[in-house]
Amino acid sequence: MKFKKRLLENIEAYSYLTPALLILFVFWFIPIIFSFYLSFSNWGPYTKITTAKFVGLMNYIRMMQDKKFIQSLVNTTYYVLFAVPTAMVLSLFIAILLNQKIKGLSFYRTAFFIPYITSLVAVAIVWQWIFNREYGFANYVFQQLGIPQQKWLRESTPILNLFLGPLGIKLPWYLAGPSLSMCCIIILTVWQVIGYNIVIFLAGLQNIDKSYYEAAEIDGASIWQRFKYVTFPLLSPTTFFIALISVIFAYKAFVPMFVMTPDGGPDNTTTTIVFYIYRRAWELDEFGYASALAYVLLVIILILTLIQNRIFGKKVHYD
Repeated sequence: MKFKKRLLENIEAYSYLTPALLILFVFWFIPIIFSFYLSFSNWGPYTKITTAKFVGLMNYIRMMQDKKFIQSLVNTTYYVLFAVPTAMVLSLFIAILLNQKIKGLSFYRTAFFIPYITSLVAVAIVWQWIFNREYGFANYVFQQLGIPQQKWLRESTPILNLFLGPLGIKLPWYLAGPSLSMCCIIILTVWQVIGYNIVIFLAGLQNIDKSYYEAAEIDGASIWQRFKYVTFPLLSPTTFFIALISVIFAYKAFVPMFVMTPDGGPDNTTTTIVFYIYRRAWELDEFGYASALAYVLLVIILILTLIQNRIFGKKVHYD
């Protein structure tokens, strides 16, 4: 009797799950398996799947010799290294300010969160106008301040070489940082994502027991000491979560680059891995090669996630 009742309960439960499982199977599992097969073929949109040739590991070997792919990997790495830490530091600083008892707190929280829920395409178009080299707002401000106008989204020179150039110092492209055009996209990204990070940091800050701060204050701890020995350690689970998610999403960035620099930027300096995959698949009709690139990106994200878990996961303090 109990077995029959339990069986009926399981059948009822799985009947509710079936529609969602079918959607996942059709739109997630099948494409994953199919794209894995394509990564070992030369299939394109105008090639019948039955006549596509199996090329083995040729697509994977080819990308090791593909200079544009290597450049897109470097571009993406620079994008992650500059955008993620900057967004995290700014959002943590603002979250700490918003965690105080100030007037209009709800207004400030909403104001910072609005960019995150705004359409990224619309936001990118606005920032594309801001950084327009001829009539953009950024150059207008520079002109008013007597600063030379910049090419912004059309400037391929790495940012460090722009600063060090007047000193006669020129670093190789892989050490000179992202191009000025990529820095414009990084500014957009930081502006857009800090709202989400602020909300998560605020939730973490409000979960810290006030008694810790009271004890630290009694012991004569300064503001910096309270942050270093109380706030930061107890906020480590939240920080770890944001860092993990931010790196994953940054490596998959596509929309800002596609909207602001649809041609891949000057000298392909804003072409990230996902943007390069898109161009290979939809502009050059190389779906097999693009699928191989997508799986390499999957492996890169997986390895980085495991490294973060191994190195930083041990330093997380759960109260």
